[in-house]
Amino acid sequence: MGRITKEIEIEGKRAIALFDTGTVHTYIRSPLLLDVPKRTVTRPYRVALGEKEIQVKELCVALGKIEGLEFDAEAVPLEEIGRADGRELDAIIGALTMEKWEIRLDPKKQELDLEGLRRREFTEFLERTGREKHEGRTRAGSGRGKPPR
Repeated sequence: MGRITKEIEIEGKRAIALFDTGTVHTYIRSPLLLDVPKRTVTRPYRVALGEKEIQVKELCVALGKIEGLEFDAEAVPLEEIGRADGRELDAIIGALTMEKWEIRLDPKKQELDLEGLRRREFTEFLERTGREKHEGRTRAGSGRGKPPR
């Protein structure tokens, strides 16, 4: 598991973020999300975050920038997150956000690989059946239904 701390922008404000492949969700301090609409979770759930256990009751979609490159993230708002690498954290960017934007960590250099975020072109899951492979067609998703035209 890798971790890198970096200054980024969240909702137009400077923030210290920990990029952590060992964390599934993205967490952002509530003061950075004052103007962001929140959605209440129908069935709240518990998550162990560091040495704390939190109950996730709401989510939001936050906008941010890493080195000037825009991204969005479904985030859990928290009053406090804690410290890492001697710095007070404003956000933890988790594996789901990093996977979505193809952000990779280089722990040896303590750098982020932002090639996917720069490229901004992504391939969604496509499945080919035997007949479609033969005919050169692709079927989206589970392989059910009519092939795309």
